[in-house]
Amino acid sequence: MFMNTIVLSEGQRLASSQLPRQGVLPASITESAQAIIAEVQEREDDALRDFCLKFDGVVPESFSVDSDTMDKALECVDPAFLDALEKAADQIRDFHERELAQSWFTAREDGTILGVKVTPVPSAGIYVPGGRAQYPSTVLMNAVPAKVAGVKRIVMVTPPQKDGGISPYTLAAAKVAGVDEIYAVGGAQAIAALAYGTQSIPRVAKITGPGNAYVAAAKRLVSGDAGIDMVAGPSEVCVLVDSSADATVVAADLMAQAEHDPLAACYLVTCDPNFAKKVQERIEVLVAASPRAAITKESLDTQGVVVVASDMDAAIDAVNVIAPEHLELHCENAMGLLGKIENAGAIFVGPWSSEPLGDYVAGPNHTLPTGGTALFSNPLSVEDFVKRSSVVCYTPEGLSSDGPAAQTLAQAEGLWAHALSVGLRRKLIEEGLDGYDGADLGDIGSIAWPEKLAAPRFLEM
Repeated sequence: MFMNTIVLSEGQRLASSQLPRQGVLPASITESAQAIIAEVQEREDDALRDFCLKFDGVVPESFSVDSDTMDKALECVDPAFLDALEKAADQIRDFHERELAQSWFTAREDGTILGVKVTPVPSAGIYVPGGRAQYPSTVLMNAVPAKVAGVKRIVMVTPPQKDGGISPYTLAAAKVAGVDEIYAVGGAQAIAALAYGTQSIPRVAKITGPGNAYVAAAKRLVSGDAGIDMVAGPSEVCVLVDSSADATVVAADLMAQAEHDPLAACYLVTCDPNFAKKVQERIEVLVAASPRAAITKESLDTQGVVVVASDMDAAIDAVNVIAPEHLELHCENAMGLLGKIENAGAIFVGPWSSEPLGDYVAGPNHTLPTGGTALFSNPLSVEDFVKRSSVVCYTPEGLSSDGPAAQTLAQAEGLWAHALSVGLRRKLIEEGLDGYDGADLGDIGSIAWPEKLAAPRFLEM
């Protein structure tokens, strides 16, 4: 069932090149996304209608979904679903409220004030996929932290269904999460609309949320004109096991990622090749009962990897090389291993910590770095929806103290006006002047660079 089994001999390390990752988005997809973006920039709503017809097979009467439709969606879903949605939203909100940073200021003895001013972005656009499945959980995971951050305008875009509408599950989640505007448009064209605006869809400051390769390419292309969270790839899970693990549970957990997408990646890391075989046997049984068997099989066949390490230290090293989006620790001393885990988007500790709990209700965000980017990236958080402005407020005493060092460094960099900007203020302080109107500046050069630096002695390389 698994595409590949990698056996690491003693002392051998897993190489990232051994993993079946696609890496950079194919040029053809990037070029297509670029063409779509250009069309939307030029033709706006007309382009959106053409692309909706081409890719979704339907053109909504209006891209905008009114608030009454959101309200009615709450009446169209099972009360049990609504209860689950509200429980998840409450726990996601509680978790993200703990991330909320406050502005802060500190004062030196000379009265200089330094600090950080935290301000929410004015608007955020969240992309919610609607192709192979509906994802109300994605609505919560993107809109709730934006709401906690204080974003005033939260916009959701999602592909229209065949009837031109949007799933009641998705609409109900938008209502519970506090989404302000909804537009029935998906794909790269939706990202372009959010980034640049059209007649129907005003632009936003920040774009978040997962999508297919075209959505990912579009987000990368508009980055800089609008903020983005990350360029997300297919979902992935890595399960690290020892002798205490249950093969049936591990098999189900691998399948929980595989059923997302044929490109979803599943990694099993073990020191026991016999356990790996047992997991594969359990997968055969469970897949036969799955309504998403075709997708699950394709994912496991083409993107599934078993890594058999020589010992637990080598297994943990392999996990850090994989740097997975989701990591499950099915180990006896799972909490004790946390200190050795360096690269993972989310870590599920112990046999009871099912990764789908994190997808839906645990509280931490399920928008996570994929494709090994957990090496340097973070989960979506409140910080993605705020800006930090440094605050610098000097007193005359502070300027007198720091000015000489600033001028010296400016001289070393050859930036004369930088040094002059500081030197003019120092002269005002030293000579007790109110300003330079009518004052004799004298030797301006000496104001900028009062003391010439000795020429550096360059080392031979």
